[in-house]
Amino acid sequence: QVQLVESGGALVQAGGSLRLSCAASGRTRSFYTMGWFRQAPGKEREFVAAIKWNGSRTTYFADSVKGRCTISRDYAKDTVYLQMSSLKPEDTAVYYCAADPTYSDYRFEKAADYFYWGQGTQVTVSS
Repeated sequence: QVQLVESGGALVQAGGSLRLSCAASGRTRSFYTMGWFRQAPGKEREFVAAIKWNGSRTTYFADSVKGRCTISRDYAKDTVYLQMSSLKPEDTAVYYCAADPTYSDYRFEKAADYFYWGQGTQVTVSS
């Protein structure tokens, strides 16, 4: 049984930093893409970042977080991290971890691309 558990969400001031973690269990070795999404109240879930488990460990970022976020994966610990800095109030949302076992370099930006989801962790940025 696959399980994704996010942690690290918190209340932070604008300009601060956070590192979110996503611990995976189950068939984790089959996850070709790991991603982070977020959903603010009244808004649709949106893509934040993704990392491919290919030779280059290719990463992708939404324009809204590019330059402020990094994504990494610790294969030995079955954990994916989202490091966020220079946080803004508009970053406030529930952040979700997701995994896709499909071997494709073109699937990463849509929520429908992902097969497994975590329960989410709340990030609140105060102004």
